[in-house]
Amino acid sequence: MLESLSDKNKYIAIGAALGIFFTLSTTAVVLATRGTSGQRRNSQTTCSGKQSRRRSSIGESISKQIALPKASKNSQICDGVAGLIGDTPMMRIKSLSEATGCEILAKAEFLNPGGSTKDRVALSMINTAEKDHILTPGNGSTIFEGTVGSTGISLAMMAKARGYNAWIVMPDDVALEKSQLLEKLGAHVEKVRPVSIVDKNQFVNLAKRRAQEFGKDNSTSNNSNGDDESSSSESSQKTGFFADQFENLANFNAHFTTTGPEIYRQTQGNVDAIVMGAGTGGTLAGVTKYLKALLPDLKTYLVDPQGSGLFNKVKYNIMYSPTEKEGKRKRHQVDTVVEGVGINRLTRNFALSEGYIDDAIRVTDQEAVDMARYLVNQEGLFIGSSSAVNCVGAVRIARELGPGHTIVTLLCDSGQRHLTKFWNDEYLAKQGLVVKDVVDNLDFIV
Repeated sequence: MLESLSDKNKYIAIGAALGIFFTLSTTAVVLATRGTSGQRRNSQTTCSGKQSRRRSSIGESISKQIALPKASKNSQICDGVAGLIGDTPMMRIKSLSEATGCEILAKAEFLNPGGSTKDRVALSMINTAEKDHILTPGNGSTIFEGTVGSTGISLAMMAKARGYNAWIVMPDDVALEKSQLLEKLGAHVEKVRPVSIVDKNQFVNLAKRRAQEFGKDNSTSNNSNGDDESSSSESSQKTGFFADQFENLANFNAHFTTTGPEIYRQTQGNVDAIVMGAGTGGTLAGVTKYLKALLPDLKTYLVDPQGSGLFNKVKYNIMYSPTEKEGKRKRHQVDTVVEGVGINRLTRNFALSEGYIDDAIRVTDQEAVDMARYLVNQEGLFIGSSSAVNCVGAVRIARELGPGHTIVTLLCDSGQRHLTKFWNDEYLAKQGLVVKDVVDNLDFIV
């Protein structure tokens, strides 16, 4: 073809052919490059989408595996110390359970904010007084109580929280740290010599009198400022309130409406026996009356320290203790180193338990001391004297019922407020008690 063309035309034809070739080649390269880039972008988009879907899938998988927590008091924000009272844990005392073949469960009341089961009582008595318009928060009213310690501490705590003052009358022979704690809580502490309930200066009687006298001394001066109406109004608002834990049925109601239902819920109704001591009797009566209405086969046992008359009241319907014999009593109060349980009179709160208690157990001071040391050694559990009495009773009833039963008791308070008495080896030795460094078995329980 090129041979028929002139030389000039040959060069033109060759140039045109080369131009077309290079144009087509360049276009092909550009298109190829764009195609690869597009594929890369598409690939990146696809990969990113897969990663996003993978992350979403993982999140969905985790959310399915992790269940949302159920609402409970402990997962909510409570309003002040009152919101911390109650709903205490139920613990299995491993060493006692394994030694007896029974499930011995204890409600850890020492975990209340005031350190004892009496927080429930203090809150109930104050709430009831406010509902009945006897107390008005923040107006300078004063709460009076006669107590060996724990109820006073709970009342002093709640008094501060609600804007009241607290005046606590107590025997001068109780553990020193109780009065110290009361003072740190801002309470006025009045100590008196331990005497019989028939004495007008017995600590409960004196607290009642102090409440009745409250405000009378300055009533004249209040009215001397010329504003009779204002002074009269202020005087009527300020109240001297005698809490009266022994006779005030708000004590019983606290345990009937909170402690009893909590025990039922925590054990799912699987309880064969309730074992506990009594001071005012409110805890025993409230818990027993609530649970027996739901569990007719439930057995209730009173555990009583030496020197208390409740044991004989339950067993023989006579309020009497052998130490009541002339010349037998060593102390004016219940003749025991145990504080918080045991009494020699019938209270309104305890009376509500009559007909609901199946039997009673007497626990010696030596057994209580040994049990406290045993639980420290075996469990790291540091309990107070009334809690030790309860645990001795629980072991006794476990042995009586035999393996396979569930026994519930209370750990009323910790050993921290018993350091100068129940946990003081020198003091115990003076009371004729043997203190062992380590107690590693339950042979001390007869």
